[in-house]
Amino acid sequence: MNSRLRFILLWVFIFTLGLSVYGAVNFSGLDLGDTNQLLFQSHASPNGSLEQTALFTADVQKLSIRQLTLFPENMDVLDGGRILQIRNVYGTLRLSIGGGLPQGINGFPSFMNGAPILEGRSETMAPSPDGRWLLIVEPVTAAYGNLSLVSIATGERTLIAKNVERPGVVFPACWSPDSRVFVYSRGGKLYYRPVTSEAIVVDERYRLIGEGRREQVVWGAGGDFFYIRGSTVYRVRSSELFARALYADFLEIGLVAGKIPFEFDPNFDSFWVAPDGRSLLLAKGGRNLFYYPLGIDDYGSDFQSSLPYLLLPRSCVGVRVLWSPSGILTVFAELPPSEKKTTLLYRLDLSGDQVPQKFTSLDDPLGSGAALSPDGNRALVWGSKGAALYDYINWKVVATLDKRPTIAARWIGNEEFVVADDATIEKVSISGKRDLICLSQAEKYGFEEKTGLVVAYSGDAWYTTDGNRPWTRIKEPKIRRTSTVSSNYRVYLEDQSSGIYTNLPMVRNLSGIQTTALILRNGSSYDPIPSLEKDPLGPSDPFNHGKRTGRREIALSFDLMDDAEGLPGVLKTLDQFKVRATFFLNGEFIRRHPEAARELSLTNQEIGSLFFAPIDVSDSRYRIDDDFIRRGLARNEDEYFQATSHELSLLWHAPYYSLAPQIQRAALQAGYQTVGRDMDPLDWVSSQDALRGGLPYRSASDMVDWIMEKKQCGSIIPIRLGIPNGGRQDYLFSRLDVLLDALLRRGYSVVPVSVLMEHAK
Repeated sequence: MNSRLRFILLWVFIFTLGLSVYGAVNFSGLDLGDTNQLLFQSHASPNGSLEQTALFTADVQKLSIRQLTLFPENMDVLDGGRILQIRNVYGTLRLSIGGGLPQGINGFPSFMNGAPILEGRSETMAPSPDGRWLLIVEPVTAAYGNLSLVSIATGERTLIAKNVERPGVVFPACWSPDSRVFVYSRGGKLYYRPVTSEAIVVDERYRLIGEGRREQVVWGAGGDFFYIRGSTVYRVRSSELFARALYADFLEIGLVAGKIPFEFDPNFDSFWVAPDGRSLLLAKGGRNLFYYPLGIDDYGSDFQSSLPYLLLPRSCVGVRVLWSPSGILTVFAELPPSEKKTTLLYRLDLSGDQVPQKFTSLDDPLGSGAALSPDGNRALVWGSKGAALYDYINWKVVATLDKRPTIAARWIGNEEFVVADDATIEKVSISGKRDLICLSQAEKYGFEEKTGLVVAYSGDAWYTTDGNRPWTRIKEPKIRRTSTVSSNYRVYLEDQSSGIYTNLPMVRNLSGIQTTALILRNGSSYDPIPSLEKDPLGPSDPFNHGKRTGRREIALSFDLMDDAEGLPGVLKTLDQFKVRATFFLNGEFIRRHPEAARELSLTNQEIGSLFFAPIDVSDSRYRIDDDFIRRGLARNEDEYFQATSHELSLLWHAPYYSLAPQIQRAALQAGYQTVGRDMDPLDWVSSQDALRGGLPYRSASDMVDWIMEKKQCGSIIPIRLGIPNGGRQDYLFSRLDVLLDALLRRGYSVVPVSVLMEHAK
């Protein structure tokens, strides 16, 4: 390879690295109109959120920005179907269902009014059904924040509780259907809080519901909520909360509605309650589905065996349930993209006098997105193959709504609904009438030559707006030639070397000889990289960490010893954040869970060896020689190949990270590089270990904060999958999305261990 080609490839690599590490947002397509109105587009690909663009117009004289398109990443219909609230990396904005341009919310900064574009995922919030309030968790640390209630009318924020876990998969609070009260979790306890105009609110200790987490609460259609603790199901009337909470120390909150024959584990279990409140569907471990009528104290084995049961595939990463007032229950099981079928569909018809003994399988739907009309007669189904309207009772397609990949769909009554894809957000009636609410994105745009109005092409049509009124459809317009200069101003893009923005739109005032950034340069929140002179010399053996200088890189190392619990969710999160990690598989795990090993082998994750058995190779009770180590590694290779038809990478770490020079030498002779770690979050410490052995016990959120405090460039963060003997109250792998979001916001790239090794040479 000649020197010139090497030079070009080097700069291509550096440029690509800079984009992936230092910048997730770029601006393009500057077009300056005659009236000093600027059109430009932003493209964002933040970690943990969907890749998206937004079209803006700006008054270069006032340096004010208006957003014209709104990508429907997260969408809620509020206020009885009059308001559409959308949350994405550009902020939280609202639209009128009747159509319009995005509008800001009191007390909520957005990119349109000067806030920076989010560097990571769009963190969840909980709007009240009537649209008057928002619950948010304001960050304090990587894992904790303050729960606040925001008034949409005034923007005023009321502190509800401190030290609440920042949202991961589930927001830590949920609203009653009438928006008068909400339930929230903090520190392993559940509380309620009414929304009141009174100045004095009862102290939190008198609003205690009991021990538990948000996952243990489901609001019923009638305004009561159901709460599972242990194996008991309680029904709580919101009107009785205050009186009962006064006696929380010695009186159970709510009435006992029934029992389940299992202990409910909020880490892995979930449940849905029938509209009439007389039965529930329990997902044990995320894949074992049991139907139980309530009001029964003891399920005998004969009675339990007569109830319907459904076992979902081990790789299932999510369950969605529709349950109509007539008693028809439909289950959508989401599978990972690596599977041939990404959604499975099952139905249980409980509308008759007899409970059927089994679920029936239905044809593959368009996707795992689904919503039931309020009366239960129709259903919306959407996904990567489009969207369709179903007759829910007979499960027949009434109309194909969209052939483009559909992002979201929501009902706004029994006769109308909203369908949103990457081109448009539309209101649709069951008769087929369609009205544009707003454009999601714009493929092409510019100023119309005669009128000077903004025009944009999205989906398969052209639309126009004056920057204030809603988009309207037009015939193909004649677009004025793009310009970056007017009589008073010139605009251009200036490259940025740090921060989330790769460039910034700049405005030069030709008469005032002044140049101003249209967008504020947000300060970088990235951790500093230590100087080169502090870097240790050469890679370590075992390889405990990568280089401490030059790159913000960290590796995640997942151990699978004998239990597959948590693996589907971890793979889904890694895919969502588009990062690769290293998995170490034990022979015991491969033998017990060959299908899980096969599914893991089909991903793009790095897979190493954790020896053939979970034994402490440094224990003096064993006779460990070179041949034992070599044979143990070879046996694990063979068992992995037999289960997956793939080979393990030549990376390993000894069970429990126990090592001795002889063990490392034997592994090296077998061709393996020994991997270590430079931190231990203690996620393997069980509740029993903490009680009996005096070992320190950290909650999952405490571990996230501890990792963020202790991590360095090149760190290897070990995470144990599965449930340790003795169990835990929560698990670090369940907070992986929060950990990844925190790392990526600090500027770190998450890479496999082998990449750390390569960069340490």
